[in-house]
Amino acid sequence: MSLAIEIVQLLIQSADSWLFEGSRSGLSDREWMALRFLARANRFSRTPTALASFLGTTRSAASQIAAVLQSKGLMVRKPSAEDKRSISLCLTSEGERFLERDPINALRDQLVALELPDQSRLRDTLRRVLDGLDVAKGRHRSDVCSECMFLIESGEGKDRRFKCRLFRKSIAQKETTLLCAYFEGRG
Repeated sequence: MSLAIEIVQLLIQSADSWLFEGSRSGLSDREWMALRFLARANRFSRTPTALASFLGTTRSAASQIAAVLQSKGLMVRKPSAEDKRSISLCLTSEGERFLERDPINALRDQLVALELPDQSRLRDTLRRVLDGLDVAKGRHRSDVCSECMFLIESGEGKDRRFKCRLFRKSIAQKETTLLCAYFEGRG
């Protein structure tokens, strides 16, 4: 048990990179989380509902966070290309530049410095831990399309195609590395 406690303490210390009181660079930690999510979300997940699910909050609270990001010129609301009745939350070029100053970049840089096998083991271990926490809390987490049971892959080389069975839409290969709020793990 002492090793588990030590790991928890290390995770708490690393959380200082992204969880903080007040604001950094004019954004609260929740606003930073929203900005990061929108930067990595696929086109199906850039909605107030998906943002609320990711943040673990209400749609109203997520809309307020989006309004702050919009007032700072970091994000805009656009009619959805998929469903004209809904909106997409899209980063502006200013929002993308703002992310270059993200406090979490220091943690990312430390992870990049790890050997690739260590990065892979850490990622896989954290996924298992998060899966267990999600089950325990009865919540749903976002993850990348390439790990989702809804992704269908066909063809090879430049004829390689991807499709989301849930949305019944084709997706580009680059989208398979983006976060989806409707993710379902394989197996």
